Amino acid sequence: MRAITQDRLGGPEVLVETTLDRPAPGPTEILVRVHAAGLNPVDVKSRAHGGFLGQPPFVLGWDVSGVVEEVGIGVTLFTPGDEVFGMPWFPRPAGAYAEYVTAPARHFAAKPAGLDHVHAAGLPLAGLTAWQALVDRAEVLPGQRVLIHAAAGGVGHLAVQIAKARGAYVIGTARAGKHELLRELGADEVVDYTAVDFTEAVEPVDVVIDPIGGTDGPRCLRTLRPGGILVSINSPAEQALVAQAAQLGVRAGFLLVEPDRAGLLGLAALVTEGRLRVLVEAEVPLAEAAKAHELSETGRATGKIVLTTGADR
Repeated sequence: MRAITQDRLGGPEVLVETTLDRPAPGPTEILVRVHAAGLNPVDVKSRAHGGFLGQPPFVLGWDVSGVVEEVGIGVTLFTPGDEVFGMPWFPRPAGAYAEYVTAPARHFAAKPAGLDHVHAAGLPLAGLTAWQALVDRAEVLPGQRVLIHAAAGGVGHLAVQIAKARGAYVIGTARAGKHELLRELGADEVVDYTAVDFTEAVEPVDVVIDPIGGTDGPRCLRTLRPGGILVSINSPAEQALVAQAAQLGVRAGFLLVEPDRAGLLGLAALVTEGRLRVLVEAEVPLAEAAKAHELSETGRATGKIVLTTGADR
C-alpha cells in the first residue's frame, strides 16, 4: 500500500511517499481502506517534534474515513463494504496517512449517509475533542453561556455547533473576516480578538473552551462565573491553572481526546439531523501531504484540511 512516512523529525519536507505492507486485522479489529484522512495540529507537532509517536520512522495521522475491507475474529459491528469513520488508537500510532489502517472495530462508527468521505475524515479528532470538552467534561446545559476561542478553527467551528445544539448561548473569538461564518454556524456573539480584549468584551460565562493555551489560560479564568469551568485542549501544562481557578471559585482542567464510539455516534446524529456540518478548507492528494502541512502551519485555515487517497475513483 502507499503511505506517507518520515525517517527524521523536521519540516514538511521530511514527509515522503513510500510503499509498505498492507496490515491485517487482528481479533476484534477491522481493516479499513482509507478514502480520506484528516490533518490535525497534533500531526504537525508530531512530525516536527515526535510527540506521542516518539522517534521516526512512523506514519502520521489519526482521522480516518473509508470502507471496511476485512474484519477480524469477533467483530460484530461491521461487515466488509460498510462505510465508517473514526479516530483509531489515539494517542498511539494509527498510521492514517496510508491506503489502509487496522484498529479495533469499536474505534469506528458508521459514516453518516449524507456526509462524503472527505468531510467525514475532518470530523473525528476535532469533533470528539469538542464533544468530550462540552458534553462529557463541562456538561453544557441549555441556557448556559459558552465562550469558544479560535472558533473558526478545526475544533472551534465544531464546538460552536455542538454547544448551540445543546441549547447554549455561544460566543466565539475569531478575526473579523470570519465573523459572518461563525454567525451562520450559530454563534450568538463574535469577538475580534485582534481588536479588543476578550476579557473586557465578554460578559461572564459558564464554560470556556480554550484550544490556544499559553497566556490566554489565566485570562480565560477571569471571564468565568462562579462555579464555571475552563477546558484547555492545548497542553497538559495548563493543569497549573487548576490551583488558580480554585482560588477564584471556578474550575479548570486539561482534556486529551480519546477514541470514543459513543461520541462518534453523537456527532453522527447531529450531522444526520442537519445540526452539524464540517468545514473543509482544502482537499490535498495523499502524495502531497507536505503541501497540506505547509498550509496547516500558516494557522489561517478555516475548518479542516483533508488528505485524499483516490480510493473512490
